[in-house]
Amino acid sequence: MSNTLTMEDDFMPVFLINGFLESGKTQFLKFTMEQDYFKAEGKTLLIVCEEGESEYEEDLLKRTQTETVYIDRQDQLSTEYLVELELLHNPERILIEWNGMWNLDELKLPSDWKVYQQISLIDMSTFDLYVANMKSLLYSMVRNSELIICNRCDGIEDLSGYRRTLKAMCLKGEIIFEGSTGEINEISEEDLPYDVKADVIRITPEAYGIWYLDCMERQERYEGKTVEFTGMVLKSPEFPKNYFVPGRMAMTCCEDDMTFMGFITKSREAKDLETKKWVRVRAKIAYEFWKDYDGEGPVLYADSVVPAEPIKGVVQF
Repeated sequence: MSNTLTMEDDFMPVFLINGFLESGKTQFLKFTMEQDYFKAEGKTLLIVCEEGESEYEEDLLKRTQTETVYIDRQDQLSTEYLVELELLHNPERILIEWNGMWNLDELKLPSDWKVYQQISLIDMSTFDLYVANMKSLLYSMVRNSELIICNRCDGIEDLSGYRRTLKAMCLKGEIIFEGSTGEINEISEEDLPYDVKADVIRITPEAYGIWYLDCMERQERYEGKTVEFTGMVLKSPEFPKNYFVPGRMAMTCCEDDMTFMGFITKSREAKDLETKKWVRVRAKIAYEFWKDYDGEGPVLYADSVVPAEPIKGVVQF
């Protein structure tokens, strides 16, 4: 958790920690509050929306100048009440330990409060249960997270599948898997459903989602490589000349949460392409700054773009 509190004074920085019951939120916050990088001169207000097995010791709260407020019901968290808490405690920053059973989309903060960092913790031993029964709630919890910490991963074989599920919900967040001995590197080149060492990496329709997410994260695997895949054309007047995006529609949570997943591509054929037409693309992968990536990301330079048959169905994770 970062603590760059040399920011403007016109808003209140909020650090939001969320996760389902017994996912390790309290332990994570207690550890963070002890670290030198998170210490501050003023007071911290800790809003706890769920009481688990772990508690905050009085000594820790005193040493870290932390005032704690416990919330029993989500309807207590009105913007008016949050403003009252700020006036009462006069904190320098605010920590919120969020109740994972409450829909995070319904949290309304005062206008001068800003979520400075959002972190989600997940107990992977119960992850399948939540995906099967509460996927929309899980989606609202993780989609804006900067960091997702997946703990209790010992003995889980298909972590790469879990990564794809979470990454589809939270494209820009960092995902960390942890076991009893520390961080786990969950996917190797040998586990991928295509050969990244081939002269041309051929992506089947079934492997598109895996490739898309892995390419976003693993620059060292793909930079300078040539890839071939089928995608639907997306064009926009905002794109520079000779650029388009070939991609696929993907289901990130449910049928109501569809997104188009593709990489910006430069091609001499771009001017002749029509949106929603299907093409087979062969292109070299580079990593460059692009505004939609908020930094560097994959940019494809096409060797060929030819018409292709549509692919039925959407990408699922």
